[in-house]
Amino acid sequence: MTISTTSPSRADGSQTPASGGAYRWWVVAMLWFVCFFNYADRQAIFSVFPVLKSEMRLSDMELGVVASSFMWVYALVGPVAGWLGDRFSRKALILAAVAFWSAITAATALAGSYTALVVCRALGGLGEAFYFPAAMSMLSDYHGPATRSRAMALHQSAVYAGSIAGGTLSGLIAESYGWRHSFVWFGLLGVLLSLALAKLLREPTRGRLAAPASHTGDVHFLRAAGDVLRLPAASMLIAVFVGANFVAVIFLTWLPSFLYSKHHLSLAMAGFSATVYMQIASVLGVMAGGWMADAAVRRRRGGRIATQMLGLLAGAPFLFLAGWSAALSALIVAMIGVGICKGVYDSNIFASLHDVVPVERRAVATGLMNSIGWLGGSLAPLAIATGAARYGMSACISATAVIYLVLAAAMAYTAWRRSATRA
Repeated sequence: MTISTTSPSRADGSQTPASGGAYRWWVVAMLWFVCFFNYADRQAIFSVFPVLKSEMRLSDMELGVVASSFMWVYALVGPVAGWLGDRFSRKALILAAVAFWSAITAATALAGSYTALVVCRALGGLGEAFYFPAAMSMLSDYHGPATRSRAMALHQSAVYAGSIAGGTLSGLIAESYGWRHSFVWFGLLGVLLSLALAKLLREPTRGRLAAPASHTGDVHFLRAAGDVLRLPAASMLIAVFVGANFVAVIFLTWLPSFLYSKHHLSLAMAGFSATVYMQIASVLGVMAGGWMADAAVRRRRGGRIATQMLGLLAGAPFLFLAGWSAALSALIVAMIGVGICKGVYDSNIFASLHDVVPVERRAVATGLMNSIGWLGGSLAPLAIATGAARYGMSACISATAVIYLVLAAAMAYTAWRRSATRA
């Protein structure tokens, strides 16, 4: 089967999709692979933390800085990346981003010092910051309200697949060939993907599935960001994402080390177990959440947000169990539960946001959400490193259940407000 790439060009360089129903799903498939490498590249480092700690003689706090350096730059650049995504070709931004961060991933293999490692991670955050705002805006122009949650849920499944691949392969390759080799392969494959998509991916007409824009997209950054943050529902969704991302980063960063030290798994098995149970379960959750939300939003305006709330509420007990479990089997059950519930929430992160912001502010809204959310998430590695020294890693992980309960209450209120107000 081939993908048709012939379509009439418009004056702004965008194109009307040629095979309406089919190509829009091909776009999801193509962006799925970009998102796969986006997360494989960022997750790979965590599985080799024990090796880096020994080889470079690093403390847990220094490892926390390695993790956070990516998120600090990612957060700083995100809003501007989103603003650019509302003004320029999203295809060009996506291709440039994947080529840049893939080259930096490969260059990480050359890092011979702690400083070089931090710099590479920071530059990786710079490149990856440009992907999600442009990609989510593009998907919303290919998928209207009837299919948007399902399209974004399918795309979101790449987050989990990439996390599994990055965490597992990085640990496996490190045990056999050294930690540097996986970074070379992930980087090389990402560059090749960018070359293939240069021919296959097309820029859609901006806002073609939405009502006419009420604001111009050609405004300066501060006004565009202000337009988003003045919307109460958008601000609440961004605030909730901060908390949800804080919890997610704790698991992404410290679960491999937790399994390695507490449950005495090998490096490869710790990297595999820390990702595979949660991420595969998240794929199931994200698919269910996407379908549930597309159905719920037809009945009530706050349907997508209510779906996210259910995921957070149901996930709280599993978070508590994950930290408190003494047996590995109980921890696995907890990781599966956390994964499913996290997937239900994740399936509508951007679909819910795009329901409440103007079409010409979708990319900057996504950039702001990513930026503020990852800024909050960047505190997680350092907070847990500090808390674990005093209370233990198990207690810190269990305490994240309280965060989910607070976030669920905030989402319930937002869903009620949105359903109670008129369009």
